[in-house]
Order: sequence, then structure tokens, then C-alpha cells
Amino acid sequence: MTDEFPAEAREAFESHDAFAAADEGYRLTTTDFDTTVTASERDDYATDFEVTVVVPTLDSAVTDGDVGDAVQSGWLDAMERRLEDAPMATRASVELDTFEVRTEAGTVVVTYEFSYGDAGRAADIVKTFIEYVEGTYVESVVPGYEYGEPVASLLGAAATGSDGERGGTPL
Repeated sequence: MTDEFPAEAREAFESHDAFAAADEGYRLTTTDFDTTVTASERDDYATDFEVTVVVPTLDSAVTDGDVGDAVQSGWLDAMERRLEDAPMATRASVELDTFEVRTEAGTVVVTYEFSYGDAGRAADIVKTFIEYVEGTYVESVVPGYEYGEPVASLLGAAATGSDGERGGTPL
């Protein structure tokens, strides 16, 4: 499917060390979450990009009981509001054509669509969007539950500083 990418975008993602070819485009290799990036040509100078990140819902991530409907709903609403700010995490001027958060079978599917004229820079923007989703997810985890993988590993990594010293949780 990567051969359907516009040539400039395909070259940018293939040369970027954080992306690997996948069945439906490219995926970010530096996250435990499922990611998909696709691109298509436009009539003007830009390329359209679609970024999809799939994360577990709060109730499917816990291992020690049920998450109440009010907690789950509030968690999802708050996360959606925060995820819409992903373009502010980039060092580029990016306007979203589409932003969507939906739940599907125990997962939250986050989709960003945007167009950009520089495919190399777009690859970095895509990486930032995906990392923003991962960071926001970890910061949004509700304390008081025991979490399974990959959430437990992400929380453990977030609570440990780069020098190996135990730090605070991201909450």
C-alpha cells in the first residue's frame, strides 16, 4: 500500500527512522499503540495525510475490575478535548481538516487529517501527533486501578526519570 503514497511522502516516511512500512501505509515504531499513516495527492502543492492512533479504552485497560460509566465517559470527554490540541504541540502551522475520536470494541480510535506542502516536515508532524496521543493517554490514566499492557509499561516508563531514578507519576 505504501506504493500508493505520493512519491515525496513515501520517500520522507521511508527515510525517517521512526516509521516502518505497514499493510495500509506506515506505522510509528516508537509507540506500543497501533498507528497508521496514509497519504494522498492533492491538486495543489500539498499532500493530504491521515493519522490514526488506536488506544485501549479505560475500562479495557484495567485488570482489576470495572470502570464505572461516569468515570469512563468523563475520561473520554476530557481526553478528546485535550487531543484536539495536538497541532499546538508541533513547531509548524498545522490546521486540521478532520479530527475525530470514536470508540470501537474496547478501543479509542483517534484520527487527524491535515494537508501539508513539505512531506519531510509532515513526517515529523505525524510523529508529534502520535506522541501527543500517547502522552495525553498516559497523563489521562485514572489512578486507583491496576492496568494491563501496554498501559502498565507506559506508566512505569513515565514514572522513571531518564537517569533511572524514580520520579512522580505523570498525573
